[in-house]
Amino acid sequence: MRHTESHRSHRIGWLRAAVLGANDGIVSTASLIVGVAAADTERSGILVAGLAGLVAGAMSMAAGEYVSVSSQADTEGADLARERHELATQPESEHAELTAIYVKRGLDEKLAGEVATQLMAKDALTAHARDELGITEELAARPVQAAFASAGTFTIGAALPLLLVPALPKAWLVLGVSIASLGFLALLGSIAARAGGSPVLKSAARVTFWGALAMGLTAGVGALFGARL
Repeated sequence: MRHTESHRSHRIGWLRAAVLGANDGIVSTASLIVGVAAADTERSGILVAGLAGLVAGAMSMAAGEYVSVSSQADTEGADLARERHELATQPESEHAELTAIYVKRGLDEKLAGEVATQLMAKDALTAHARDELGITEELAARPVQAAFASAGTFTIGAALPLLLVPALPKAWLVLGVSIASLGFLALLGSIAARAGGSPVLKSAARVTFWGALAMGLTAGVGALFGARL
């Protein structure tokens, strides 16, 4: 019988990094532009600040994702190495451990033992990685992929509010960038929700709320200190 269900769990790794990158790109760059513009800075200064924020943010996202996901990959590698050693030195104990896992999942002990025997005969390490450690090929940590996904989507997200700076009248920069960026965030939340199979409105509202809060606070800081300096 053909399996026709469509699952999305294989997208979790890159989708998380991509959404995080794009969201941060929009929020941080739009907030920076709004804050600097609220301080009555010249358009050239706003552009320089926004461009510097784009470059710095993209590199920060890439470095942060690479370091954090590399740590996860190192942990997974250490767990797999330990499991490989235990399979080579204590196969009976590992078989009993796998059997116990299947018993807890609802199989009777005899059937659980047979399943463990067959799976270990085919690929013992994969069976233990999946069912004991929760490590699968689809969800394994990929540092380089995460770094490029975050940096790339951050750049795209940051470019959206940045392109509005030369296009809008200076008097409308704060309001125009804020409204457009909230629209970008809502669209991003909707796309991410559809890709991940989660509720669209909830996802869009979540990213829009935090974006509005960030831009509101930075606009207040820019207006306050811009008036004093």
